[in-house]
Amino acid sequence: MLVELSILFVAGVLGGVINTVAGGGSFITFPTLMFVGVPPIVANATNTFSVCAGYLSGAYGFRHDLAECKAPIVSTVLWSLLGGAIGAYLLLNTPEHLFIESIPWLLMFATALFMFGDKLASRLTTLRESSPKATALTSAFFVLLLVSVSAYGGFFNAGLGIIVLSYLVVSGYSDINQMNGLKLLVSSSVSLIAITIFALDGAIDWWRGAVVMLGTLVGGYVAARVSRSMPQHFIRHFVSLSSVAMTGYFFWDVYA
Repeated sequence: MLVELSILFVAGVLGGVINTVAGGGSFITFPTLMFVGVPPIVANATNTFSVCAGYLSGAYGFRHDLAECKAPIVSTVLWSLLGGAIGAYLLLNTPEHLFIESIPWLLMFATALFMFGDKLASRLTTLRESSPKATALTSAFFVLLLVSVSAYGGFFNAGLGIIVLSYLVVSGYSDINQMNGLKLLVSSSVSLIAITIFALDGAIDWWRGAVVMLGTLVGGYVAARVSRSMPQHFIRHFVSLSSVAMTGYFFWDVYA
């Protein structure tokens, strides 16, 4: 039992660090929960509960950057809650084998969006500036995209940080510290509503999840302080490389 608890705690610390700095920490915590015997869908729901503390502590660490951000914080949170609820409902009504098969495809989408989102953002900016009608259309697109991103997080928490960063790139953000703060705010909102739905369904392993959560709480806050001094291009390259590697791993694990 002590060995299992130690493994879960260390995985939580590492996951909290990675979630705060770049996203993708669930690639450590989610497989670890499965490794100690938690079924896939329950492991995913438990992982959402576990990493939420890291999201919250990380968002608090970026509170000054969020205060300077011009994004509509309240509407961002509300759309994130809606999307997260949709995703959590879909997860609980998806057969386990279909859930497992969907994982690598969801990760591939998140990776591609992050790597090529800047080009899409440039085209959308040009379109938005071309006419008032285009501005209304692109605004509606960004709302729909945020709800979709949040639904992804409610359905499958692993990779949520990466896909939220991708959404922010497409939306035209460039300051990596503000992006990290918004990423953690959206991730917190998605996770809190999903946890509520999972708890009502009895889909969370509270004991194992609490151990991982304690680790993410420690790792998330520490990383938020350290990442502010990191070069922005280093963080972007790290996200790209880690997301490609993890996508490849899940394709191999599911289909090999």
